[in-house]
This record gives sequence, C-alpha cells and structure tokens, in this order.
Amino acid sequence: MFGSCCGPVLASGSAPTAVRLMRSRFTAFAIGDDGHLLRTWHPSTRPDRLDLDDGIRWQRLDILDQEDGGPFDDRGVVEFEAFYRDDEGRGTLRERSRFVRENRLWLYVDGVTRNG
Repeated sequence: MFGSCCGPVLASGSAPTAVRLMRSRFTAFAIGDDGHLLRTWHPSTRPDRLDLDDGIRWQRLDILDQEDGGPFDDRGVVEFEAFYRDDEGRGTLRERSRFVRENRLWLYVDGVTRNG
C-alpha cells in the first residue's frame, strides 16, 4: 500500500489532490520525514524547522470531510482525525486543514486543530 499510495508522493512532493497530499503528510509524520513536511508546506506559513516528537507513534488517519481539493481546483479543505499512541496512552488529533495548489503542486497552508 505504501508504495502505491504515499510512496510516490513522498518521493516527488506532488499529489493529484489535497487528500492525497494530506495522506502523504500523515505518513511523513509517522516515519519522521520532516523534509517532506517542509517541502509540502506553503512558504507563507512554513516554519523554519520542525521538531518531531519521537515518542508519538501515529497509527491511523481517517478523512472526515473535504471541500474541493480536486485535480482541477486551486483550493481545498480536508478535515481528518489522526490516531496515535504515546507514553500516556492513546489519543487523537483532529484538524481542519487548508490547502492551495500553486504551479500544479498542492501545498498545506494551515489548520485548526483539536486534540482528543
């Protein structure tokens, strides 16, 4: 599954839809690929660096909603819930993320989060 879904997006940084980019970014968090996260983050909101928490083990991503974000759109919104485990047990992170497509590339802009 990794090779056909997120592998190509992680390698190229190019996703056909906002949802595919979101899935690749979740995978990047899970495997600690901060380079992919930074490359796919819009320059207007991208941090200089990321400090990923090695103690969090990302386990599953559920897409809850999406608005636009298709191959012919310039903007999109993806709402997701990500499930994880850490030293304190299980938890979830829910976010409504905004994406834009510039120069044929989808980029993460920002999101509103809620921890579960």
